[in-house]
Amino acid sequence: MQPLAGRRLWFVGIGGAGMSALALVAHEWGAEVGGSDRARSSYVERLEEAGILVAIGHDAANVPEHSEVIVSSAIAPDNPEVTHARVKKRRAELLAEFVALRPSIVVAGAHGKTTTSAMIAFVLDRLGRDPAFLIGGEIPQLGGNARAGEGWLVAEGDESDRSLELLVPQVAVLTNVELDHHATFASEAEVRELFERWLERASQHVLGYELEPVPFELEVPGEHNRRNAATALAALELADVPRGDAERVLPEFTGAGRRFELRGEAAGVQVYDDYGHHPREIEATLAAARSRANQGRLLVVFQPHLYSRTRHLAHDLARSLAAADAVAVTKVYAAREEPVPGVEGSLVAQALAAERPGMAVAWTPELEDAVRFVARRARAGDLVLTIGAGDVERAGEMLLEELA
Repeated sequence: MQPLAGRRLWFVGIGGAGMSALALVAHEWGAEVGGSDRARSSYVERLEEAGILVAIGHDAANVPEHSEVIVSSAIAPDNPEVTHARVKKRRAELLAEFVALRPSIVVAGAHGKTTTSAMIAFVLDRLGRDPAFLIGGEIPQLGGNARAGEGWLVAEGDESDRSLELLVPQVAVLTNVELDHHATFASEAEVRELFERWLERASQHVLGYELEPVPFELEVPGEHNRRNAATALAALELADVPRGDAERVLPEFTGAGRRFELRGEAAGVQVYDDYGHHPREIEATLAAARSRANQGRLLVVFQPHLYSRTRHLAHDLARSLAAADAVAVTKVYAAREEPVPGVEGSLVAQALAAERPGMAVAWTPELEDAVRFVARRARAGDLVLTIGAGDVERAGEMLLEELA
């Protein structure tokens, strides 16, 4: 089935996790797809492998005639490709079209969206249900972050710009509620109101925060993942997947984010990507990583995400990172926000140094310097995490080169 045959779509900001997922599925559903981004990434490489044209750098001349221009929320309104566009849509508007095309499960919430979505898609895949999915992170067992299957569509919903309300799925999943986007919402009550309006529009819903963690062990460690698993199982039941079948395959799920295989002298160092960017997510991630590291140390490259979040949560971020043994903090990944005077990753680094006197902490604005700081300290048995929701995902490959 090619429901988008005859459409010509141009994605501005195509190299991000969410936009690249939409582009891949649109391409497989028959649209003519291309796009641009400011830099190369692993997502750009996958798009090119699929035969999708990606221009590096933004220029009005990039945009083919008569294209619908799809705009990431990370793109400034004065971007030349956006101002040039005759027909433009927000990313969420196209996602809403996709959700309407298929029986859909949409996962929203402050934390756990990527893992819970990935768990649902993984179970559907392993049970032969051929899911379509659009997930905001790499799922190695599924071959990437997107696929255009013929079964249920599994997607993440984003409340950060209120666009979640555009999505009307058969099954709405809410993992938890917390104030996470300080530039959009004035209070947690305001966030809760948005989620409640969204849930009312869905045919059925799951409230993950009301569920007990599953009582069995998973390949992914931590109580937070057992709660994500309980949420995924409840959503799958509403999609007519027998619980016993889902429970049989879910323990095989190994998680979101890439793992890097190191050889030679660095073979004893483990390197993982993680998409966490909120203090509670980071705390849970480091607790789970500590159990996996055994006697090794935890070394972290952390990229703060958004100026607004960094300004409000610098000390909370520092407290969560204090569970590591060494941390390099980069400059803020701004995404859609303009710089805020006096707000940078240095706030987190300073707070962390005060929280853990004597800890190896570095303010390394550039990602390359952060990688070198961690690589110099890594030894056999250590576990290295690259944490954040921006282009910190490049750090894994850079660490691989530096350590090897």
